[in-house]
Amino acid sequence: MVRRIQALHRDEQGADMVEYILVIAAIALPLLAVVIWFWTEISQKAKELWENAVGRQGLDPDDI
Repeated sequence: MVRRIQALHRDEQGADMVEYILVIAAIALPLLAVVIWFWTEISQKAKELWENAVGRQGLDPDDI
């Protein structure tokens, strides 16, 4: 029984993948929080950029 527990303790298979997932989550979650927090400002700026790009011709992004 003790040997099985020690063998499980030494087994690090999959540990790298867990570390990669944790790093990705540590980057993605704060980024997602910022996007949600500033969603109104981001969407307004995107709308302004779209209007400037099409020259205020009344085109809808879905038309393209």
